[in-house]
Amino acid sequence: MLVAERLNRLGGRASSEQIDGHIVNIGAIAIERGGVFEETFDLVGVPLDLREPSPATVFYIDGKVINVAKGGWGMLLGTFTKQAAKIGAKFADARGGELPEDKLTTKQWLEQYTKNETVHAIFRNLCAAIFAANSDEVPARAFLVYFAQKGAFKRFGFCPRGTVGLWNDLGAGIRAHGGEIWLNASVTAMHAEGDRVVSLEIEHEGATKRVEAAAFISNIGPAATVALPGAQALGAEYLAATQRELKPAANIVINFATQERLLDVPGLVTFGRTRRLCNMGELTATCPELAPPGWYQYVAYAVPCPAIGDFDEKAEIEESLTDLRELFPGFAKAKMLSVRVMRGDWPAQRSCSGFDMSQYTPLANLWNVGDAVKDYGDGGTQACAYTGREAANKAIALLGA
Repeated sequence: MLVAERLNRLGGRASSEQIDGHIVNIGAIAIERGGVFEETFDLVGVPLDLREPSPATVFYIDGKVINVAKGGWGMLLGTFTKQAAKIGAKFADARGGELPEDKLTTKQWLEQYTKNETVHAIFRNLCAAIFAANSDEVPARAFLVYFAQKGAFKRFGFCPRGTVGLWNDLGAGIRAHGGEIWLNASVTAMHAEGDRVVSLEIEHEGATKRVEAAAFISNIGPAATVALPGAQALGAEYLAATQRELKPAANIVINFATQERLLDVPGLVTFGRTRRLCNMGELTATCPELAPPGWYQYVAYAVPCPAIGDFDEKAEIEESLTDLRELFPGFAKAKMLSVRVMRGDWPAQRSCSGFDMSQYTPLANLWNVGDAVKDYGDGGTQACAYTGREAANKAIALLGA
């Protein structure tokens, strides 16, 4: 097995970098426990180095911390609307398979039951935190599948060496089982014969190398895959489908540190009424190694309006920072580490949940994995891990045929 990675580190949009003595994560930070992700580490005999916060998630609304683990959705929504029971019943219906039509957005679905601004803000920020899109962009069917059927991100942790530490561990496990990993290795062309890929051209260590294999898995997303020279073998219809069906979603990731704790909460905090800010985590509450002594390190996520489509990057960043200033007066003294807008070729989601393509391609030995080919209504690292397992199974079945 060969893994070709374009960057000089593993992890892609869920990795880490060093900034001013801090280990700063890029993109995703919270890694789900259990399920396919943990199974993958077990498969190569590598421990999953995560620390779970407790409580894992809370809400911060009107200056109050609300721990939903103690009362669930009913307690949270019942604080703000008399329609909490009706909304809760719809979640129960979704668990039983009764779902709204495809075209109804989460916002439109919720408007049938309540006009309360705080409730709408909570749902908007849940959509933003999980799917990197607004509630008027995420299909209600996808939202309900995730929160009512998929289990909805209940257990997760942070790596004390930064998220890249997990990928370095996994890479070591792959090498220990005879696999190869090439860093700084860019795929520059694809060669196909008939209905199969026969080789790739890869730029590595100053040379172009032609790599032949019986099966190929792409983790760059369908849109980038069809842009490769030679990818015309996938056909015009497949190319058109990537342009028609995929809806990349954007977010804004703000990393900063303070010398006074802003909020004494170890896990992720989801907000109520905000302009753009959806959630935030103090990583040093569980992983003090990420920051120099005396510093509390945070990552805050915001989602622009719109998240699917074009937006004014400078204005959206300012709206996000204004939220932080208003919610936390201590933010005025923060040391800014990075502000990263994830969009375009480096999006928060290669396609918003509900708008994914199939893992299959028109070429019989090529499959896509990642956050543009997720199972319907799925999200997070667990969803990507699931696509990886399914693609591996397809490749094994093909090779054994």
